[in-house]
Amino acid sequence: MGGFKKETFSKGYVQVYTGNGKGKTTAALGLTLRAVAHGMKVYIAQFLKGQDYGELYVLRERMGGLVAIEQFGTPRFVKTGQISDEDYELAKKGLERVKEALFREDYKIVIMEEANVAMYLGLLDKKEVLELMENKPEGKELILTGRYAPEEVIEAADLVTEMREVKHYYQKGVMARPGIEK
Repeated sequence: MGGFKKETFSKGYVQVYTGNGKGKTTAALGLTLRAVAHGMKVYIAQFLKGQDYGELYVLRERMGGLVAIEQFGTPRFVKTGQISDEDYELAKKGLERVKEALFREDYKIVIMEEANVAMYLGLLDKKEVLELMENKPEGKELILTGRYAPEEVIEAADLVTEMREVKHYYQKGVMARPGIEK
């Protein structure tokens, strides 16, 4: 692929993209694109998502087998007080798949998309996620995205970026648009 040689890195870090602003998933997908350019394999677990997003096709079909993406959510929006047994089961399955991917030799980057929201809603156990962060194998990069990153996750991470909303057209009734937000 391209003019880049396969790269390796020895340590690997834990990155967190959080906050109420737009761009958390976009940052993780940008990192994915950069990693693929260097021949690295990436695993993405999308928690709370079961809808059709534009990135699904490209990541599954066009990245030369270097990206695996799985969704662990239903097509509906999950809200506090409306969490089903299926939501819990899917989150648990997602965490198990993340653990498998993180300890496989071939994946260099593992992304837990919307993991912070899943912890906030109680679908993922914060202690289990912290344990995963602490026991991450050397040479692996672990990325967590989503609003509401717990303070303990922020403290345990190596890099934290908070996206802050200053202005958003959603406030004027503009819904998620294909190719831009979904």
